[in-house]
Amino acid sequence: MASLDAELNIEAANSDFFHHIARPSQEVCGQSIYDVLHPSARNILPKHFSHLSDGHGGRFVENVVAKRGHDRVFSTEITGIAIRGEGDAFSGVVILMTPEDDPSDAAPAAKSTLLLTALDARILEGIATGASTVQMASRLYLSRQGVEYHVGLMLRRFKAPNRATLVSRAYSMGVFTVGSWPPRVLPDFVK
Repeated sequence: MASLDAELNIEAANSDFFHHIARPSQEVCGQSIYDVLHPSARNILPKHFSHLSDGHGGRFVENVVAKRGHDRVFSTEITGIAIRGEGDAFSGVVILMTPEDDPSDAAPAAKSTLLLTALDARILEGIATGASTVQMASRLYLSRQGVEYHVGLMLRRFKAPNRATLVSRAYSMGVFTVGSWPPRVLPDFVK
């Protein structure tokens, strides 16, 4: 659990929160909640925080990816509850974080170990939308063999046996934007 001020900066948190994000209170308190969340959370959470501050709801629940330390990520359910002060004015948010995993088996953060070229990112986006090799080749001005070459490199890089697993792993690592279509690779993962 963490307490955020009206600007969404972390004011205080309990020991479980610091355990989940694997960072000390001195490093986290005073920072934005987005500093402990994966960049994909910026696509989802602002509308929820806006609804809380505008008084259009008292709470929200959302699944996001958070950072554990500086080099690992984990999936978590975040519940945000509005805090109201005098005159029912919005004064902050209490965040409850419920991780879906144990800290000992967190996956390495893709950002620190995985960077894609701009071409690889476009091909990965094409695979995620279901585009065929021929469609991607014509869109990217490559041969079919060129597309297959890049797909093969990504299959090995992600340790995926097929395209479906490749897309699934990319989503689970937070490589794609969340909640938008067509899927886009976040700029943090492109060289």
